[in-house]
Amino acid sequence: MGQFDGKVAVLTGAGVGIGRISAHMLSQEGAQVVIAELKPELGLAAEAAIKAAGGKAMFIQTDVTDDDSLGQMTRKTVEHFGRIDILVNCAGGSVAEDNVATKVDLKVWDHTINLDLKGTFLACRNIIPEIVKSGGGSVINFTSWLGIMGGPSRGVYSTAKGGIVSMTKTLAGEFAAQGVRVNAIAPGVVRTERSLRKNADVDPVNPPPSIVYRRRLAERYPFSVGEPEDIGNVVLFLASVKSRMITGAIINADGGRSAYL
Repeated sequence: MGQFDGKVAVLTGAGVGIGRISAHMLSQEGAQVVIAELKPELGLAAEAAIKAAGGKAMFIQTDVTDDDSLGQMTRKTVEHFGRIDILVNCAGGSVAEDNVATKVDLKVWDHTINLDLKGTFLACRNIIPEIVKSGGGSVINFTSWLGIMGGPSRGVYSTAKGGIVSMTKTLAGEFAAQGVRVNAIAPGVVRTERSLRKNADVDPVNPPPSIVYRRRLAERYPFSVGEPEDIGNVVLFLASVKSRMITGAIINADGGRSAYL
């Protein structure tokens, strides 16, 4: 018996990284999982991996920046599984072109705000009503340690993730009486495929300021670089009844980076 037997979990951006690991971990605890992913090759691979491990999963192609796409995904999920109990908003990410406010290209602003902030908002907007119909459940958003502290040359990403912090607290208050808990996880650096690729492309002689900053922090906090499973364990906790007294919280899963600099 798994702790999520009979529950249905929707994870956006679950074709790779933390989202994919979290989907697998939820399925291993009995949840029926929906992979709401934009890229079919990633979504289908994640679905196949869960099924191969004995879990139940369905990939639905989803663009989190599009309200109609999220609405269709929500309807398909309910038609297939009958309910939604858990939402994990993993879709998002930063781009290398992020920069200080006076220099950043506005296309970077539009892309990042749409993907990270608007995407999280639209997913909550569409799926929370279904969680309410199921008698309550858990929403887990993803912010970042940079959404709490800010960082050099990461202004747009920090702004988007900071918006998710405020959104999480607001939604927690708005839906508490209906049994919906809303929390957010703020990871630090995690060894996902994307972060490993970004580090592999860094100029070893003249790394950008953001990379220098991260390396100095890693030296100060030697356990501050995590694995996707580390964050997946936090997802399991926040999705479960073990965290029933926690809502409106921002869980720093950054190995101490945001605690003391």
